[in-house]
Amino acid sequence: MAGEPQADCLFCKIVAGEVPATIVRETETTVAFRDISPQAPTHVLVIPKVHYANAGELAAAEPLIAGEVLSEAAAVAADEKVDGTGYRIIFNTGPGAGQTVFHAHAHVLGGRDLQRLV
Repeated sequence: MAGEPQADCLFCKIVAGEVPATIVRETETTVAFRDISPQAPTHVLVIPKVHYANAGELAAAEPLIAGEVLSEAAAVAADEKVDGTGYRIIFNTGPGAGQTVFHAHAHVLGGRDLQRLV
């Protein structure tokens, strides 16, 4: 069921503490952790603790939590000190966009020139 933890979801397992991750921030509704295959010096994923397959589903069902994911992404950028030089927040939605874990998540990228990063 949407919103409920999924037994086969890597990110749900991270939220539950069953899979280790380098957590950099955590709130009642979100967890932020370092990407295991970083594409920039700062590459942190911000996920909601509730399970929705993608950003669109999360926004439709839980708009306040979707907003909290964005707010936490900005807080991560400030913590990582990339807010002054610029950073990206990316939501990949669907396999054609590169989404490989089907639990809504935002990538926060910064720490280098991102003008050519697509």
